[in-house]
Amino acid sequence: MDSSEPDRKHDLAKQMAALARTTAAPRTVSEILTEVTNAAVELISGADVAGVLLVKKGGEFESVADTDGIVAKLDALQHDFGEGPCAEAALHETVVRSDDLRTEPRWPRYAPAAEELGIRSSLSFKLYTADRTAGALNLFSTRSHAWDVDAETIGAILAAHAAAAILAGRHSEQMQSALASRDRIGQAKGIIMERYAIDEMRAFEMLRVLSQENQTKLVDIAQRVIDTRGDSA
Repeated sequence: MDSSEPDRKHDLAKQMAALARTTAAPRTVSEILTEVTNAAVELISGADVAGVLLVKKGGEFESVADTDGIVAKLDALQHDFGEGPCAEAALHETVVRSDDLRTEPRWPRYAPAAEELGIRSSLSFKLYTADRTAGALNLFSTRSHAWDVDAETIGAILAAHAAAAILAGRHSEQMQSALASRDRIGQAKGIIMERYAIDEMRAFEMLRVLSQENQTKLVDIAQRVIDTRGDSA
């Protein structure tokens, strides 16, 4: 065994612990994903650049936390060609590995284009982010056959951190949205109660009926009431 192996594993453990703390800390999703991709380049010897690809409903691509502008170019190629490792990992496979893009048969248009940009191999990991958005952590190397077992192991751990950050961020957004919706409905009920001299239950029932009749979300009906509060009854 290489004498430096224990030190390397110790450094890796410290880095993973630090990432776990950043995921739990009150930081933005973008900041955490940037930490993850920087760690990927630092900890995985074959990784020259890294990034995260998010695939939204409707097929729109979003490149985030890339360590080099080339990652966004690679993502754009996959979007335009409708093929490639990052999208495949985000939408289908758990891990997508290519050891030499010059001889890669799976992506006949993407692989030569990526090779022209100097990329020889890639390694992508699915991010389990929920149904609205698919994602992948993507590593790229300028060398062929750059990946070993450690690369796959560390990459999978980093992908888990990235997915946790995205899910945590989404939960926070949903909570904030729910609170805002509740506040708007409460405000609308208060306006209706004052305008028509009715109690809270009847005010809410009026909102509910309007929502059903207009086939519009309750919170949107509430917003209309708020926006027209100065109008005559």
